[in-house]
Amino acid sequence: MTLVINRSKSLILLIGFFISSLMLCVSQASLVSSGDYNKDFFVTWSPSHVNTSNDGRSRTLKLDQESGASFASMKTFLFGQVDMKIKLIPGSSQGTVVAYYMTSDQPKRDEIDFEFLGNVNGQPYILQTNVYAEGVDNREERIHLWFDPTKDFHTYSILWNIHQIVFMVDQVPIRLYRNHADKGVAYPRLQPMKVQASLWNGESWATRGGHDKIDWSKGPLVASFGDYKIDACVWKENPRLCNGESNENWWNKDDFSSLTRVQKRWFKWVRKYHLIYDYCQDYGRFNNNLPKECNLPKY
Repeated sequence: MTLVINRSKSLILLIGFFISSLMLCVSQASLVSSGDYNKDFFVTWSPSHVNTSNDGRSRTLKLDQESGASFASMKTFLFGQVDMKIKLIPGSSQGTVVAYYMTSDQPKRDEIDFEFLGNVNGQPYILQTNVYAEGVDNREERIHLWFDPTKDFHTYSILWNIHQIVFMVDQVPIRLYRNHADKGVAYPRLQPMKVQASLWNGESWATRGGHDKIDWSKGPLVASFGDYKIDACVWKENPRLCNGESNENWWNKDDFSSLTRVQKRWFKWVRKYHLIYDYCQDYGRFNNNLPKECNLPKY
């Protein structure tokens, strides 16, 4: 009888240890960032063109005729939300590209892009978004922002979960890319990604198809990055830690499987008044054979 009781106690302790270990793994999988660029990111290109504040809370990238610059997150993530405050290059910024994105850096990579295309002084910036899935892109959309992004910091967000990708500007959804993998549409869901940002010379294409070149006399050209937040699932070689629903992986819950009623109204407003290019409306580019997702629901 004593032996049976001891075995029962041992079994209970073993189960408790297993559950505690599982809970620990789940909690460690989710990261809320420190807010310090020096702790969460490393410089990937031209350290001399990267300047970080003494407290680590802000960072600038500089572009001149010698080089651009970039940085990337220390950790890699599979699903979550990233918010980044950015102030773009003031004045004559034509030919420049400020990029803020997530990428897997694989041969057939997944990628979620914000690209800010500079313009001649007095003309609005163009915000281009793009999605790569299994190495295939050609999914660009472009909008004009409803404010001057060079005057102050604004928050640009990527919500990436098992249901959808939502691009947001100051919490306003500007673009959706839905998970239609069950219908044969490639969706970024298997490759973990880093958060990256860069400033580079895109004068061959960025402004009016390359007609407007960078005016180097206005340099140095500087883009500023302020407060940020990474609330995402840290990749630990186990996709089950990131694919499920939990309090830590809040982004995968049903509440975030589509837009709210208010978000849908804002989304329609952006599409009506600020959208200037949508690949799903470019029949000529695709020879009247639009990608499959163009004929499927966005939400």
